[in-house]
Formats: sequence, structure tokens, C-alpha cells
Amino acid sequence: MTGSDRERLRASFTEDAELYDQARPGYPPELFDDLAELTGIGPGCRVLEVGPGTGQATVPLAERGCRIVAVELGAEMATLARHNLARFPSVQVVTAAFEDWPPPAEPFDVVVSATAFHWIDPAVRMVRAADALRAGGALATIATHHIRGGSTDFFAAAQTCYERFDPATPPDLRLRSAAEIPYDSDGPEPSGRFGPPVFRRHEWEQAYSTAEYLNLLRTYSNHRTLEPAALVGLLDCIARLINDRHGGQITKRYLTELRVARRDPAHDMPDALKRRG
Repeated sequence: MTGSDRERLRASFTEDAELYDQARPGYPPELFDDLAELTGIGPGCRVLEVGPGTGQATVPLAERGCRIVAVELGAEMATLARHNLARFPSVQVVTAAFEDWPPPAEPFDVVVSATAFHWIDPAVRMVRAADALRAGGALATIATHHIRGGSTDFFAAAQTCYERFDPATPPDLRLRSAAEIPYDSDGPEPSGRFGPPVFRRHEWEQAYSTAEYLNLLRTYSNHRTLEPAALVGLLDCIARLINDRHGGQITKRYLTELRVARRDPAHDMPDALKRRG
């Protein structure tokens, strides 16, 4: 993906914050238990969240007593996040691109990014995350994958709708099982600023009515950037499949992956000490 493609796509889903807030699923509660175990988040922990959206992951972090600075690119998203987080005085939502945002002098204990880190410029995201952390602090990224399971017949049949209305759809595309999804290797290794990552994974399912599922699709960047007529045709094709063959409801299976890597203090040692060690 080129830089211009990334900018165009990541800007597309910030255009309708209320729909995003309504339609996007949250994250399994067990994920935040894992995050606490691996990073030590808890009361008073200083957290930088990159790309909070409307606060789906921010709220569970705030409920654990974290002090949070959340940096959100989309102005509408940031406004709605402030509304959703208004009961937490220790949360600050900043409207800015993470690539350009100047971090405060006080370092953070944890940098968290839930389903957003892949939108940040890969040339700078690891370095900027490391610069924002204290020595030994942790970078935690969360990725969500749609996997095989749930209403499998529907998703297989929906492929014909995508092949008809979305020219970028590979032929005979099929969902993979969780075991076939590779672990996220994109990150600390090239920068040299972090140690080896630790992973935790959770599989879960979400039921959707026809209207709920169409709203979910309208929040996806690759759907929002389709030509208007193609999007209308695609959604109509999918709606007919759900209503005619599945009684107006389908179930989607998700894999949520937590990836945690610690900032390596050895990287910050003077060269002379590194050679001596």
C-alpha cells in the first residue's frame, strides 16, 4: 500500500463517526485482562493511545484507572470520543496525526493502539512509539481479523457479490481459520527499539441483523471508497442474501490478537557501554 493510498483509506472511515460508534464491535473483556498481565496497566498507569476512534478500547482502559492521552486523527471521531469518555477526568483526547503530534516530556508506561496502528506511517510509527515510552515501557497493538466460522454459507455466497461489484476482489476468496492467520510480524524488529513480542489471541462471535451488518460494512474503508453505484449494488446483493437465505440474521466470527513488546533499554545505552557489555 502506498502512502497516498493509506492516507485516503484511513481518512475514509473518520467521515461518519456516529455510524462507526454504533456499528463497530468492541473487544473481548479477556483481552484487557491479558493487557494488564503483560504490561501492568492499572490505577495511575500512564497510557498513550494511538487512534482511539470513538473510544471502544479507551473506555475499558479508563475503567481500570489509567491516565490516558488518546491521539485521534479524525475530528468527528475525537469529538464523539470526548463525549463517550466525559465521565473519566483522567482521559484527554487530542485531535492530531500521531506522526506529527509532539509528545509531552513525561514518558508513558504503555502505548496502546487498537485496530489502528497499521494506518500509521510504517517509516516512523515504531520510533515514535519508542520515543514516547519510558525505558522498559510496552507497546501493545491489537488487530482484529474476520475468520472462518459463524454463518459460513453466507460468507461463501457473499463472495459472488464482491466479485460482481468490487473489482479488487480476488477470485474464489475464502475466509481462513484462526490457525491460518499469521502472527503480526510487522513492528519492533526493523526499528531495533523493542524486544521480542508476546501474543495473546481470542476467538469470538457477533450476531448481526441485516441492517446491523450493512451498517458495519459502511464503516469499512475499502467499502466506503467504492464508487457509489457499486456500493449500493454490493449492499443490496448482501442484504438479499441475508434476508432470503438466512432469515435476516448472520453471525460473524472474529479473531482478536494482542501483541505486546517492551522497549529495550539496551538501545538507549551509550555505544561505549554497549561494547563493554
